[in-house]
Amino acid sequence: MKMNNAIRLALVALGTTALLASAQDNNDSPPGGGPGGPGGPGGPGGPGGHHRHPPLPIVSVLDVNHDGIIDANEIANASAQLLTLDKNGDGVLMTNEYLPPLPKDAPADAPRPPLPLIVKALDANGDGVIDASEIANAPAALKSLDANGDGQLTRDEYLGKRPGPPPQDGLGGQNAGGPPPDAGQAGPPPGQ
Repeated sequence: MKMNNAIRLALVALGTTALLASAQDNNDSPPGGGPGGPGGPGGPGGPGGHHRHPPLPIVSVLDVNHDGIIDANEIANASAQLLTLDKNGDGVLMTNEYLPPLPKDAPADAPRPPLPLIVKALDANGDGVIDASEIANAPAALKSLDANGDGQLTRDEYLGKRPGPPPQDGLGGQNAGGPPPDAGQAGPPPGQ
């Protein structure tokens, strides 16, 4: 059964509108950052601040009820849902159909952020195109991301772990998440 383009576009627009209306970040700071405005505590670039990326169209269409979990029913219907992203009706998905556009102020040669796990799983050959066979195989590809085997995908499973807040250790991030600078190295103790 083939949906006409007007219905598919309406569904995509409706899903995107619903996602944007319900999208909430865990950061409850006011627009422009927390105290001190942008760059201040809680603002972009400030302690505890973080940049909010635009929603991923691929996640928007797969998480039909927009609860942040791609459940078993949504996984089973993934192939049909992915086709709603096919703007030109050619049966394949290009990056401009399943990823958000780069920010308008980004340089033309700016690299895209790393691909989320869901895209890597769906684009099995890694060519940037989710072709007809990959769309047909979408339920199996999504099930491969189910790390705990509960039949559904959480954000961590389909996007990957989010990086934590910047380190507050005074080292400027030089030692973030790694062993102490002298761990495993022979030499004099620190301070000598």
